[in-house]
Amino acid sequence: MSSTSPAAPHHPDAAELAERFTAFDYLVFAGMLLLSAAIGIFYAFRGVYKSATDFMMGGRNLTFGPVSLSLTASFMSAVTVLGTPAEIYRFGISFGLFAFAYIFMVVISAEVFVPVYYRLGITSTYELLFHFKINSVMQIIPRGTIYFTCIFFVPPLQILYTGIVIYSPSLALNQVTGFQLWGSVLATGIVCTFYCTLGGLKAVVWTDVFQFVLMISGFIAVIARTVVIKGGFGPIIDDARHGGRLHMWDLNPSPLQRHTVWTVIIGGTFTWLGIYGVNQSQVQRYLACKSLLHAKLSLYMNLVGLWITLSSAVMCGLSMYSVYKNCDPWTSKYVLAPDQLMPYLVLDILGDFPGIPGLFVAGTYSGTLSTVSSSINALAAVTVEDFIKPNFEVTESRLSWISMGMSKFVLCLFMAAVASVMGALLQAALSVFGIIGGPLLGIFSLGILLPFANAKGAFSGLLCGFFCVMWIGIGSQKYPPPPHRTLPLPLSTEGCLRPNVTIPTEVTTTMLPPSLILRKYNLFSRSPIQDYWYSLSYLYFSMLGTLITFIVGSSCPVQIAGPDPGTAVNNSSQPTSSISS
Repeated sequence: MSSTSPAAPHHPDAAELAERFTAFDYLVFAGMLLLSAAIGIFYAFRGVYKSATDFMMGGRNLTFGPVSLSLTASFMSAVTVLGTPAEIYRFGISFGLFAFAYIFMVVISAEVFVPVYYRLGITSTYELLFHFKINSVMQIIPRGTIYFTCIFFVPPLQILYTGIVIYSPSLALNQVTGFQLWGSVLATGIVCTFYCTLGGLKAVVWTDVFQFVLMISGFIAVIARTVVIKGGFGPIIDDARHGGRLHMWDLNPSPLQRHTVWTVIIGGTFTWLGIYGVNQSQVQRYLACKSLLHAKLSLYMNLVGLWITLSSAVMCGLSMYSVYKNCDPWTSKYVLAPDQLMPYLVLDILGDFPGIPGLFVAGTYSGTLSTVSSSINALAAVTVEDFIKPNFEVTESRLSWISMGMSKFVLCLFMAAVASVMGALLQAALSVFGIIGGPLLGIFSLGILLPFANAKGAFSGLLCGFFCVMWIGIGSQKYPPPPHRTLPLPLSTEGCLRPNVTIPTEVTTTMLPPSLILRKYNLFSRSPIQDYWYSLSYLYFSMLGTLITFIVGSSCPVQIAGPDPGTAVNNSSQPTSSISS
């Protein structure tokens, strides 16, 4: 461990940092909000949408370029900008193995799921449920029940994730920069609703492109400044190596370990496949492309965007460690939560450059805007296509106005969800991804891959999948995994110069002795279900939900009565979703 330098730098507290966020920074941030709103106005006046579907699908004539950047920006939100660098700083670069998970996710999404969606010509992913091959005896009630179950469970969880995305960065930036918490929450929601309502999906896509550029610009500013401070990339990498941050290939097969090669690559593939394969926000963008070829190209180009974003976030995390290797702001209480580390770093090393902190904050909120706008647009599409159209006779012009109004209504819904924010930003977001995406991925895979699957089995599998994953998700919040599985790497406070704060001399890192961990945590009083079932790595939530749904759904009796199991019963004139069709 490095010894304390007599010339150790002074790190400012939150009050000092707030003073560094100048009027010019506020101007840069306000400019980002105004430009995002202006894109909505532009598409509102550029052309008139012929129908509600046209409004929500961007006329189905978008090309792969902007859609690929929009796909990347949609879920590479403030969760990535704030959460990933803090993850790398505390736990090392094992999270970077997601680069491999992205490859598997993109290939499966492009070659298995997207062709089926295009063949059916659907607007909402849940319309796929009405194209399953099912047993004739189970034709009506179970199919509707599956559909209702998806609609009942998924939108609230989507709203919960949206609440995490909008509330957590607002809270983190409020505590570091002095940004008004609810003012920023309301500003984000109002601007998103404004350009979603006026411009539809086209406005969302092109705003995502602009916001993606801002996110990457913020990362580049942090990396460039750190390189100048440290005298090149070499010292940054050397510091990371000496601090144990470059250890990536942990081959421990235990599913209870938080991050290993297997949890990140295998679990990460299922987690992101639940987003890119079946999530309405992403699927809506594929279907807005002018052709299947453009949809596939948008996915493959999006892979490059994901790699750029991930590598930038990883490098920011290593830069953060290089700057704070001798004085961890989190352990020494300069910040109250890991999610505040990134804005703290920006104001610490870039606070003397007017406008640059504002650029970073704009990039952070751009990530929030892109995700929230995607959720608003997707939830509006699901509501119109899956609730209103099948049950009410409404003209297309009125549907257009309803779809616009739904954007405002959904704003109220996700605002109610912010009180349910849970845990660290990155892990909370990916946990919700797993709870949402796993069972959905299982039921869609069942309908697409198994021609003999029936509605009774699908419904049983879906219920089992949702129940098990929500059970383990809630249980892991109440009974977190033992600390020896989740403790960060050593974080030193030896170099801190803070006269008003006393740091214990006997423990100068967050890595406590194992015996002290066990005594403090009272590990031996835990039941087996707490120590194993609730301690499953959060990255396996999606895989668990998928496998339970798929196995239970495919294991139910193929036929109760009626025709042979291979007989498709489909009242729609559109093709069945089974690959064998």
